[in-house]
Amino acid sequence: MQQPDPVKRVEKYSISTRLRDYMLLVKFSLTILVVFSAVISYLLAPKVVEFDWSMIGILFLAGFFVTGSANTINQVVEKDTDALMKRTAKRPIASGRMSETEGWIFAVLSGVVGVGLLWYYFNGLSAGLAAFSLFLYAFIYTPLKKVNSISVLVGAFPGALPCLIGFAAGNDTLWIGEHGTRDLGGWAMFAIQFFWQFPHFWAIAWIAHRDYEAAGFKLLPSVEGPTKYSAIQSIIYSVLLIPVGLLPYFTGLTGWVSLLIVLIANLGMVYLSVRLYYDMEVKAARRVMFGSYFYLMVVFFALLADKIG
Repeated sequence: MQQPDPVKRVEKYSISTRLRDYMLLVKFSLTILVVFSAVISYLLAPKVVEFDWSMIGILFLAGFFVTGSANTINQVVEKDTDALMKRTAKRPIASGRMSETEGWIFAVLSGVVGVGLLWYYFNGLSAGLAAFSLFLYAFIYTPLKKVNSISVLVGAFPGALPCLIGFAAGNDTLWIGEHGTRDLGGWAMFAIQFFWQFPHFWAIAWIAHRDYEAAGFKLLPSVEGPTKYSAIQSIIYSVLLIPVGLLPYFTGLTGWVSLLIVLIANLGMVYLSVRLYYDMEVKAARRVMFGSYFYLMVVFFALLADKIG
């Protein structure tokens, strides 16, 4: 029986390891979530009247490259900090498996390609927003994380901008035009994702508090860490999601069916945040985190299914 060539086996292992490192570099799961919000917002744009899978695919790739670029810069800048935390120590740059130079080259190339795709296939507005989002996340939010917890507020802007990018790509405008107030729908999507990030991210910061504290990150609203005050802030922003969730309906973007679904989902987020306040446990914070993922998917799919043509 012929034995496999050891050289080929090592080569195969190296390629698979390299690909896995690049998936870690771009934070694959997070990037997919970001691109998801951009694509849904694009499909909600009044000018988009049918599913053009080629354009959806291009938008997906553009969003993936831009977000991957931002996440790569984040890992290059925070390589020393990442090495201190258990959850990030195995990242390719922090662990030394990949050089900073390689990270920067990948970040620049992917950023240029992503913004270029948006400019060429869609419009300058979406490309400009993508470039601004990349800059804000990589060079303002990232270093601010060690200075003050206001970084979460700052980071919520590039975190929600994919909604505006996607909507602008499909609609060519973010202001009232030929479709009336429906042309403001991108801002409604932006607002939902903006306020959603606070309970979502604070739940993550609650769970990983020890790691973040050891690395010098200031991400929870209370300087004492996971406290009642931090839980109250999650409740406040979950409550704010209720009126914000009405915006797609009142701009005329979607109908009353999604309005009811969004309202129920918003009440669910409030409930989970209140449970966090009373339980004050990592288990409760984990429920908020996973519940927020579920919330975003349910809300965005409901809005898309109920889009007014």
